Amino acid sequence: MKFIISGKNITVTDGLRIAVEDKLGKLERYFTPDTEVVVTLSVEKERQKIEVTIPVKGNIIRSEQVSNDMYVSIDLVEEVIERQLRKYKNKIVDKQQSAANFQKAYLDKDYEEDEEVKIIRTKKFDIKPMYPEDACVQMELLGHNFFVFCNAETDQVNVVYKRKGNTYGLIEPED
Repeated sequence: MKFIISGKNITVTDGLRIAVEDKLGKLERYFTPDTEVVVTLSVEKERQKIEVTIPVKGNIIRSEQVSNDMYVSIDLVEEVIERQLRKYKNKIVDKQQSAANFQKAYLDKDYEEDEEVKIIRTKKFDIKPMYPEDACVQMELLGHNFFVFCNAETDQVNVVYKRKGNTYGLIEPED
């Protein structure tokens, strides 16, 4: 696996680099050697955060872990990704489409799926054109964590969501 490690408000020391490569290196039994693993280490006040993104054809495997110790965060993120890979193997690996990034042994092995993904409710509603700021206000009025709307500027379906620290995020489709 190829590691791309960067730091935000933190210097990526040799010790941290080795810890990341050693811990996440355990995942190489699932992936081919040319699979890229994008790792971002960041520090905000007492929060030591690691974000790991592994793009595979058709999907993105991602985990973000926060603790007060970067080495603990590194340990946690590896466990979460491994659990995701075992749990969702049948869903993330369409053998004809995206098997290129995965090891044959991983593809051939059957893992128990803890829970099947079940959609238990479907909701339909009118999507009215509005600006992202108005969508945030509407989301707050409804008491939700996210809100789907048609962006009046782009005429595309967007999502606003509530982030930590009383801030908001906007999800837009790529052109």
